[in-house]
Amino acid sequence: MNPHLLKVIPTPNYSFSIRQDIVPYFYNRWHFHPEVELLHVQKGTGIQFMGDAIHRFKKDDVILVGANLPHYWRCDEQYFQKKSTIKAQATVVHFKEDFWGNVFLDLPENKKIKSLLLQARRGISITGSTKQFVINKLQEMLLAVESERIILLLHILQKIADAKNRKLISSSGFEPNIEEKVTERINAIYNFSLQHFKEKISLKKIAEVSNISPNSFCRYFKMHTRKTYNLFLQELRIGYASKLLIENKLNITQIIFECGFNNATNFYKSFKRINGKTPFEYQKEFMNHPMS
Repeated sequence: MNPHLLKVIPTPNYSFSIRQDIVPYFYNRWHFHPEVELLHVQKGTGIQFMGDAIHRFKKDDVILVGANLPHYWRCDEQYFQKKSTIKAQATVVHFKEDFWGNVFLDLPENKKIKSLLLQARRGISITGSTKQFVINKLQEMLLAVESERIILLLHILQKIADAKNRKLISSSGFEPNIEEKVTERINAIYNFSLQHFKEKISLKKIAEVSNISPNSFCRYFKMHTRKTYNLFLQELRIGYASKLLIENKLNITQIIFECGFNNATNFYKSFKRINGKTPFEYQKEFMNHPMS
């Protein structure tokens, strides 16, 4: 993938930044940066692209995004309505792997943290008691000054490094191509797909959007994303179906057609393959263990 290089604005007089964003929607572009990113979603829902993975994000997700890992946060459509009053909110930390010096991570005491930052180049989702610990420490860090900020960050990273309840997000084979020359093309594909995935998208149309010939588009997309465009669309549609199942406002037949599937068989097969369970199992699991 060829994402946009985002220049993270440094915080004056500090070696790394922490901020709280309250915005209409999160950064709506496929991008990367050399800084490691630690993010707590306080408010907001939508689709998260990270490396070659697609998942939904929600309130109280905590994600560690490694250096130069391409990612994209796309809030749900209600955040883009002209008269919308809802906001997305997140606490975000950015730091370079070597901001504390070239030898710090090579100290024997920091072996686990160094390994964690390497793993984070695939993206890490943090769950369980570790997640709540990180959330609490981030709130402390927002108010901390001087060396206390570094101590809190070190404490957070050590806690995550020791945790068993963390999940790698993108695949082990994903290697980002961070050339910028095709940034607009990739963003055009993503944005059009997100706006029209409920409809039938022809190969001719998506090739036209990306300014590639239909014969070349499929090869181009798979080369850069490690998946076919049809699979990409299925993942978007199943992600949206998962949201609708959780909301429990539509019946299954309505959900199938609302998500862009033209028959129930394809929907059930795709849902089971992508989520590892049937729609009914997924919905029942959520009802029994609702997410915060």
